[in-house]
Amino acid sequence: MKPYKIKELTAIISAEIIGNPDGNIEQIYFDSRAIYQPKNAVFFAFSEFGNDGHSYIEDAYRKGIRQFVISKDIDLKEDAAYLKVNSPIKALQKWAGFHRNQFQIPIVGITGSNGKTIVKEWLNQLLWKDFSIVRSPKSYNSQIGAPLSVLQITAENNLGIFEAGISLPNEMQTLEEIIQPEIGVLTHMSSAHLENFDSKENLIREKIKLFQNSNKIIYNSDNELIKKLIEEVYADKNKEFYTFGKNENDTIQLISINEIPTGKEIKIRLDSNELSFKIPFHDEASVENILTVLTTIHALELELEKYLPETEHLLPIEMRLEIKEGIRESVVINDTFNSDLHSVKVALDVLAQQPFPRKSLVLTDVLQSNLNKDELYRKVSDLVNSYKIDDLILIGEFIPKYKNLFKSKARTFATTDEFLKTLSVQNVHNEAILLKGARPFKLEKISAFLEKKSHDTVLEINLQALTDNVKFFRNKLNPKTKLMAMIKANSYGAGSFEIAQTLEHLNIDYLGAAYADEGAELRKAGITLPIMVMNPEQSSYSTIIEFQLEPEIYSLRVLELFIQTLKEKSITEAYPVHLKIDTGMNRLGFRPEQLDELIQYLKTEKSVKVQSVFTHLATADVPEEKEFALQQLKIFDESYSKISSELNIQPLKHALNSPGIIHFNKNQYDMVRLGIGMYGISDDDSVQKQLKNVITFKTVISRISEIEAGETVSYGRRFKAEKQTKIATLPVGYADGIRRSLGYGIGNVLIQNQVAPIVGTICMDMLMVDVSEINCKEGDEVILFGQNPSIKSVAEKVGTIPYEILTSISARVKRVYYKE
Repeated sequence: MKPYKIKELTAIISAEIIGNPDGNIEQIYFDSRAIYQPKNAVFFAFSEFGNDGHSYIEDAYRKGIRQFVISKDIDLKEDAAYLKVNSPIKALQKWAGFHRNQFQIPIVGITGSNGKTIVKEWLNQLLWKDFSIVRSPKSYNSQIGAPLSVLQITAENNLGIFEAGISLPNEMQTLEEIIQPEIGVLTHMSSAHLENFDSKENLIREKIKLFQNSNKIIYNSDNELIKKLIEEVYADKNKEFYTFGKNENDTIQLISINEIPTGKEIKIRLDSNELSFKIPFHDEASVENILTVLTTIHALELELEKYLPETEHLLPIEMRLEIKEGIRESVVINDTFNSDLHSVKVALDVLAQQPFPRKSLVLTDVLQSNLNKDELYRKVSDLVNSYKIDDLILIGEFIPKYKNLFKSKARTFATTDEFLKTLSVQNVHNEAILLKGARPFKLEKISAFLEKKSHDTVLEINLQALTDNVKFFRNKLNPKTKLMAMIKANSYGAGSFEIAQTLEHLNIDYLGAAYADEGAELRKAGITLPIMVMNPEQSSYSTIIEFQLEPEIYSLRVLELFIQTLKEKSITEAYPVHLKIDTGMNRLGFRPEQLDELIQYLKTEKSVKVQSVFTHLATADVPEEKEFALQQLKIFDESYSKISSELNIQPLKHALNSPGIIHFNKNQYDMVRLGIGMYGISDDDSVQKQLKNVITFKTVISRISEIEAGETVSYGRRFKAEKQTKIATLPVGYADGIRRSLGYGIGNVLIQNQVAPIVGTICMDMLMVDVSEINCKEGDEVILFGQNPSIKSVAEKVGTIPYEILTSISARVKRVYYKE
């Protein structure tokens, strides 16, 4: 970002300056855990979002920050500068608005429910050779994300592309004043965030406020409600409408869509000319997104035909960055889809977050930039030099020439193949390795070498979707309600450490583990959050104490045994425990009639302190049993009141799980426990539509064969072909977690976006599907479950619940983690 002097910023945001006013600002932070470049950085202590940023000022100071934007009185450091304002978030927005007004470049503002980030990234992929583009990092589009994005504009940029996302009424006006788009783009509208609006019409009206000062507006005219509202609001405002759809009056008219093996071939009409192009995607959403992109390019007054050949090479943005288990206790961060300064910084941040003693970086030429080479690689080296890099490898035609700009001693290679010749298993151990570069360098060859295992069957975990789901549930809570995230059963099969690390980054208050061993492993991996152990076995008490875990206490016997262990270990300080109340689940916990004995015992025993009192609802997700749940809550309220008053304590009080947060929101108490909801699963259909799929189970086609009528498939000959049939064999079976009862035509998978039924008996390591109607080949990707078919639909087919499906996925199935 462009440097600002503290004195200059003080005037812009109307702040009171306390301390040294002579510094410069080149970086912005609001999360103290993400501070990697403290020099000339400012920390915004946001207090508007429940988790007060002023609590983290001390941590930011320890990490080197010396400039702060605050709104409360705090302990001041003599060598720091403080800019005091009424609202840090409004100060950031005011700064961004001022910054935007310093530049007269075309700005594209994108809003909508779905597709904003895809449209932005595809525009960048198609236009970067012709423009110096500044765009929203990742999916930054909120009241914080949008101003942070706009502040990235520099004098070298000649095109800006920014997202604007809202979830509440009256939010878009602020974003419009910050972004000030000349071209407004509306992507696909769904029911996301509709819970905060009276109707979909009002949601759209709020979204299109972004366009009130735009000269051109781009939208899909096939959506009659969008067309009606935009024309109603803006028809007399001297704006140009650039539309796409099936109508002959559209700017870009969709003529036809044909399925081809590599994706789709699309024919359009523009200015009486018919044009054809291809995209490497099979889904309908990609068609709408690419038409949005092409209409935007036309609105930029560019020659559309120049860019059509490039659409065939568009990249799937959701796969930009993946984290894989590496050989010899290492981790591989694979970010090899694009290469620009923004994405380099994002990848380096992910590398810095990894809890490994050594950090290695493989970096190629940065291709997506219009800067001259000297300026570009000075910026690249300045960026890399801000991070701890133990082993630096530079690959390409240009970047090796600038190796002396890097603090770390660099090894240089002209090609990836040259580097591979030097790569040895013995040189890799207990480190985090970032592979960052553009597709032409084929860094996936290095990734294949470094990965611990190479499997065709993987469980993909989208950490960004997990983050978004947590935020969705957080928005349901009161600002002071704490959040415990359940990571029991290996985080529902998704992998405890990776999920816990993401949750810790989201400022979760507590983690909930099933057994002490789960909590101990997280402590060993560097997780510092409080961890509650839900099922503390007697043999695990020493482990609980050693790793500072907090046990659930569900009986007087358990309490006495745990206190005995505390005394054996000479623990003198009161140890935190959590009292479970059995209000009707009849599983574990103190029944109400047992509380008198418990209370009398705790009055004389000072070895423990009651950290929380909680219960578990048996029917939170069963609407017809609502009265039973309410009765449980009544019993719980009485039990808590008795414990609290007689012991004169106010421990945390919690009862709600994921469905409870939705159906019994008034009973949030002090904390809620979020589990299956994090993974995008809800019993409530209206909530389900707003959650994102987190876990996708994938494999590939091993073999395709033709069988004749009368031939059979698999054990027991339970499938007999009635006609010539094309059978695909998949390398996954019941040993991987696919329920055997999904065979015999009950279950199905998705291949080339088409449904393929499972036929015959599912084997231990294989299953077969009918692909007679699908144009596919060996090696093609297969979705076992995820977005479609959904985990819920798979569970329903075998008469179970999503929890069982997720936790049944075998440990031998490789977990792959994605972040935007």
